[in-house]
Amino acid sequence: MNILIVDDDPLVCKSLKVLLSREKDMDVMGTAENGSEAINACRTQLPNIVLMDIQMPVMDGIQATRQIKKEWPQVHVMMLTTFKDEKNIRLALQAGAEGYLIKSTKVSSMAEKLRALLSGTSVLDADVLKQLTQPKDKEELKQLTPREKDIAELVSQGLSNREIAAQLYISEGTVRNTLSIILEKLQLRDRTQLAIYYLKR
Repeated sequence: MNILIVDDDPLVCKSLKVLLSREKDMDVMGTAENGSEAINACRTQLPNIVLMDIQMPVMDGIQATRQIKKEWPQVHVMMLTTFKDEKNIRLALQAGAEGYLIKSTKVSSMAEKLRALLSGTSVLDADVLKQLTQPKDKEELKQLTPREKDIAELVSQGLSNREIAAQLYISEGTVRNTLSIILEKLQLRDRTQLAIYYLKR
């Protein structure tokens, strides 16, 4: 199989190229430092598999994956990244990636998973699969500070920012800022989602 490695760290590209090239059935046809270079590489020499990082300059891996799958749907894309948060996983899969591995994966295991991907099997790292299938529970609330929990609870009771500020003896600005932090931590969109999330738990 022909593999294109895409990563903005030259050392990662070089190491993976050397290690994967030792596999008898694998040929690393080239490397790219960002998504734009990856698309250009696909135009000149179409790979079977693109091993794609997510966070890169110029064009990130998710944008590149979307473009590659649109132009060359037969090319398999395996994300290889340090990110295993649900948001990045879902964005990558929605863009068309058929696999998602963490960079700490051993090369021998990576090679097996690349073969599986080429045969048409979707491949997800165990930790990644856990992120997607394990329901969110009260453990997530533990990352909130006591003040953040107080505000989340009052939001779930339907109080406005002004009412929360009055009850906790803080400014409305502090409530707004803290609410933004809570939404970011829990990866929620707005106070309505927060209220539903909190009440469910």
